[in-house]
Amino acid sequence: MQTKPPRLAAVVLVSAAACQRAEPPVAAARPPAPPNAVVADEATAAVNARIRAVLGGPAKYEQVFAAFQRAVAAHDAKAVSALVAYPFTATLGGRRVKLPDAASFIRHYDAIVTPVIANVITRQRYADLFVNEQGVMFGQGEAWLHGECRDDACKDVDVRVIAIQSAN
Repeated sequence: MQTKPPRLAAVVLVSAAACQRAEPPVAAARPPAPPNAVVADEATAAVNARIRAVLGGPAKYEQVFAAFQRAVAAHDAKAVSALVAYPFTATLGGRRVKLPDAASFIRHYDAIVTPVIANVITRQRYADLFVNEQGVMFGQGEAWLHGECRDDACKDVDVRVIAIQSAN
């Protein structure tokens, strides 16, 4: 005849102190920055290093990037027009047209900064910008910033919006 092995019950007593973490509590995390804020991190440092290497100092690019995004988000045609380099070439009604000044840009603002392009501009993260010798690119080329030298040594740079266009 076969006998069953005896059943054993185990009771484990653990103190509450043994279950607590040994590390000190972590301070509350900062709320995430809005997508268009320029936040100092490794990716931002890499973009700034690339701008410095290819285009010169990044400070003015950061300023214009933020101002451009704020103006587009506010649908402020006058503020956007103040950031544009003239004459500005835009595609209007399928034709490429040179706009000589801010007044003409403002008149055609809604045809230039379409909702799709505005979305690309306002959602672009500074840390994700593409940089080459042509400038700083938003999205897949929907908008470009570039600096123009104001002096022979190119120490004073005027950063402007040089293109707003459909990427397709």
